[in-house]
Amino acid sequence: MVTLFKRGNRAASRTQGALQPRKVRFDWSETPLEWIPGQPFASHFINEINLLLPAGEFWFCRLYNQALPYVQNDKLREDVENFIRQEAMHARAHGGAVADYLNAHGIETESNTRQEDWIFETLLADEPFGKALPRVLQYRWLVFRLGLIAAIEHMTCVLGKYALENRVWDEAGADPTLLDLLRWHGAEEVEHRSVAFDLYCHLGGGYLSRYYLASIAMPVIFGLWAHGAAHIMRQDPRFQPRKPSAFRPWIWLEWQRQARGGHLPSLFWLTRQQLSFFRPNYDPLHEASTEDALAYLAASPAAARAAA
Repeated sequence: MVTLFKRGNRAASRTQGALQPRKVRFDWSETPLEWIPGQPFASHFINEINLLLPAGEFWFCRLYNQALPYVQNDKLREDVENFIRQEAMHARAHGGAVADYLNAHGIETESNTRQEDWIFETLLADEPFGKALPRVLQYRWLVFRLGLIAAIEHMTCVLGKYALENRVWDEAGADPTLLDLLRWHGAEEVEHRSVAFDLYCHLGGGYLSRYYLASIAMPVIFGLWAHGAAHIMRQDPRFQPRKPSAFRPWIWLEWQRQARGGHLPSLFWLTRQQLSFFRPNYDPLHEASTEDALAYLAASPAAARAAA
């Protein structure tokens, strides 16, 4: 049964039960760079997630710690605190994959991660570009950024559901460690899919602002994903003649071609999945299944080691 705690005439928390932070560890010593056999494009494209996520997830944690004093509902406060713990573990797990997996295979990552750091530590910092904001704008800037997180968390929920349901990777003989990383992370994204939206609404985020926040977040995330994947591909001799770049058509066309084989989510499919976020009656609970997420977490090798 879902218990809803009220503030005014709406539910402050839609999260089912209590979120469970899990301290996981992954052994990357046997994971090949081409972790989906015979699929270097898809392998590199998904490997970019390890570079894209850590800076953003640590940024989530910093902002949510700033937001906690404004939360007036006990259940939502508990959700936010456990969300922070889960996101911090996600950042550490992907950061470990960068150091112990991608770097171990000779992939240069610093130039890519430096760009992500600039976005979150300069552009979206408490003092953007080092400029202190007037006090009257500080709370609004906080809520604006929480709205960006809500839009991004809708996207990560969609991707988490995709990872949990994709069986093409298993049929191709994909590396079990990297699969477990994707599915453990994806399952926790599904598990806490309501928290970012609940917090945004609780602190005054409105319906109309969802339009421009999602319109900013979605293309930027897709662009950063393609840009980072191109950076990895340029280090693979097989792709160097193509000169991969997010500013060249090839990488976008190849993304679609690979999606037809089921190794990547289609860009068009991902775009359609984002549309529900624009509905006036949007409810994150309808986007995925908590039961499916918890079922995977009960079977995840990394989560099982954490529980032990």
